[in-house]
Amino acid sequence: MNFPDMIILAFSNLWRTKLRTLLTTLGVVIGIGALTSMVSFGTGMQKNVTDAFKNNDLFTSITVTPKQVNIDEIASGSVAEMAETFKQESVPLTDSMLMAIQNIPGVEMAYPNMEFPARVTLLGDSTSIRFQAMPAAIKKFKPFNDMLAGSFFENDTSSSVVIREDALWQFNIRLEKEGEKPILSKEDSVKGVKIISADSILGKTIRIVSLSVSASKIPNALFSMLRNKPEMPFDETVTLLKVSGILKKSGPFGNRGFSGGIIIPIGTAQKIPKLGFSSVYDLLDTKHKAGTYSSIHVRISDLKKMDEVKNALKEMKVGVFSIADQLSEIKRAFLILDSLLGAIGAIALIVAGLGIINTMVMSILERTREIGIMKAIGGSENEIKMIFFVEAAVIGFIGAIFGLILGWIVTKIATFVMNTQFLPSGEDPVNLFYFPIWLILGAFAFSLIISLAAALYPATRAARIDPVKALRHD
Repeated sequence: MNFPDMIILAFSNLWRTKLRTLLTTLGVVIGIGALTSMVSFGTGMQKNVTDAFKNNDLFTSITVTPKQVNIDEIASGSVAEMAETFKQESVPLTDSMLMAIQNIPGVEMAYPNMEFPARVTLLGDSTSIRFQAMPAAIKKFKPFNDMLAGSFFENDTSSSVVIREDALWQFNIRLEKEGEKPILSKEDSVKGVKIISADSILGKTIRIVSLSVSASKIPNALFSMLRNKPEMPFDETVTLLKVSGILKKSGPFGNRGFSGGIIIPIGTAQKIPKLGFSSVYDLLDTKHKAGTYSSIHVRISDLKKMDEVKNALKEMKVGVFSIADQLSEIKRAFLILDSLLGAIGAIALIVAGLGIINTMVMSILERTREIGIMKAIGGSENEIKMIFFVEAAVIGFIGAIFGLILGWIVTKIATFVMNTQFLPSGEDPVNLFYFPIWLILGAFAFSLIISLAAALYPATRAARIDPVKALRHD
């Protein structure tokens, strides 16, 4: 008996027991659907995170801090070891240090971390927002080269700013996109959210009210606190700037490291009186000196020069952190997640394999006489086994096809529900699921392996049937 005859015979045997074959195949379909939908969730999360890092050029970014801190040692060490780490001498990040970092071969640009809060008024609405000072040269890097409207400021002392699209929500503003107005929720309508075009914001003046500390007022403020009559030693400064561009929002998986809602030229920011610290860590750091920075952001020209630049920075005795260093840890975490999700999905497929075993064993009992006749006319044990293996492979192959379709439908429904019910108003749709080619091919391979493994015992049992006893079987 040649192989095509075995395939025809296998199909005819499956067709004779249509209902049983359908139910067995349905078990494989559900198993493959559960497996692929769960694994596609893990791969989708990984793809969204890594794509967000790539889109923001985080793999070519380095953060320089005053102290050398080993994150792995802190994570695995005791409280005493952590305290000892933070007691280390810090290297002041001054302008001279900034210049030295910029001169390192492979460094494209370096700029200090400078953020400050302020009260901002735009189109009649006021809100508190954080400003982030950046050089104009940052506009050639991602994501700052992807403007929604307008343009980036031209120089470091420009009197214009760039506002992030999601920061506009704090001013109760939603932007029209390609002539389509966004749908407002009832909550947005109650808040009085305005739907306007980007052109209505470009060129508009924003009023910035920043706070600064007057050293001469601090003693009087402390004295008034002792008399239970606190006096805040803050001075207010009003600055007027124009909106030159709107930057696309980063999305749910975007770069939250750049926390400023409004980007201001670094030279302009230095002229605005403000608080002498950019974060609570600077305020609590008793060794923090005026004229120093809490951290410095470095952009390198090529990922291949990452190690060279990091080694040069470490020689300066400063702390160095980069997302690229954590990439292997990120991949390992997602591998564990994918393995757990895959194991849960595989349970359903293993149960389907038990169904295949049951179907094949029942088929042997029903076809014992038929098997005896095939062996009596010269059929070998391997040919008998092959018939059952082909039947199991057909069930596995068809189950994989419809299982992938089921998994795809489930992910589409889950994505639709998430985007319509759980995603915040104004956010772009997010797809948490991803079907790479290896997942599709792996689903077929895994389904066939489970099906063939399930058919091993029934096929061996059928091949060992005594033809004499089989011919006497009713």
